[in-house]
Amino acid sequence: MSGTEELLRSRGLRVTRPRLAVLEVLADGGHLEVDEITRRVRERLDSVSTQAVYDVLGALSRAGLSRRIEPAGSPARYEARVGDNHHHVVCRGCGEIADVDCAIGSAPCLEPNASHGFEVDEAEVTFWGLCPACQSRRSADR
Repeated sequence: MSGTEELLRSRGLRVTRPRLAVLEVLADGGHLEVDEITRRVRERLDSVSTQAVYDVLGALSRAGLSRRIEPAGSPARYEARVGDNHHHVVCRGCGEIADVDCAIGSAPCLEPNASHGFEVDEAEVTFWGLCPACQSRRSADR
């Protein structure tokens, strides 16, 4: 039994070929849109529907094995980095996304001054700017 299979079982999920393939794709890194995940899964499995990929991503996210992020004005993206309360920086020019570790270390932003009865387990911070490639293009356009 592979580590990925054990991971799925440890979270109460059945081991299926689509789940294994999606986890492999996410483990390759990045902040991927569903279309890109589906394309990469199809390279591994030949045939899988886009709906099946959405279903797998939903199950993985609920089980804490993937994270869904939704930068404003962008489609949802998924990543495998979970459980550390990291943040993101998004390029306004091309949409590239990079991880940013919590500036203070642990997760101090998980203690809001008023939680309104919610059990807070994540705080989402998104930094916006221009990536180096878009900065270079902007300079060349001037």
